[in-house]
Amino acid sequence: MTIPSDLSGEAFAHAPVGLALLENRIIREANAQFAETFGDTPASYRDVPLAELYPSREDYERIGARGLAVMRETGRYSDERIMRRRSGELFWCRARGRSLTPSDPFRRSVWSFADLSTERPVVELTQRERDVAILTCRGLTSKEIGRELDLSYRTIEVYRARLQQKFGARKLAELVAKLSGMPL
Repeated sequence: MTIPSDLSGEAFAHAPVGLALLENRIIREANAQFAETFGDTPASYRDVPLAELYPSREDYERIGARGLAVMRETGRYSDERIMRRRSGELFWCRARGRSLTPSDPFRRSVWSFADLSTERPVVELTQRERDVAILTCRGLTSKEIGRELDLSYRTIEVYRARLQQKFGARKLAELVAKLSGMPL
């Protein structure tokens, strides 16, 4: 069954999840839910670099490099990360993307963004603590995280202890539950 183009355009515009069409990580079109999540109107995001919605340039580059590597292999990427609203407020966000140009994954892609802030409040973290938190949620051990971040596993254990303190978690499993927004 072929969906008429006017109906598919309406579906994009009014989808219950934030959607954005990107070209080389520049927003070409965003829907109403995307604008509600990040603030402002859909039209205000036209031709806006995605970098403006990250907490830092370093986050934008690091997550982009990781995403590009995965998309080159699979054409898809997803993660949970901290993003920045137009107001400057930071929030947890689930991002999922699919390349429309597999030979050059970032040339054209479609992304969904879901606000996780009601399940997972933002705790002030350093960049390295954020990296360790994200990799911990992916189920990596301290040694695996250490290899990925080029740090010793003992250093990772120190970061995990700091995270447990900041999140009020007694055990690693409790920390992962709080980071994941799961009920305890």
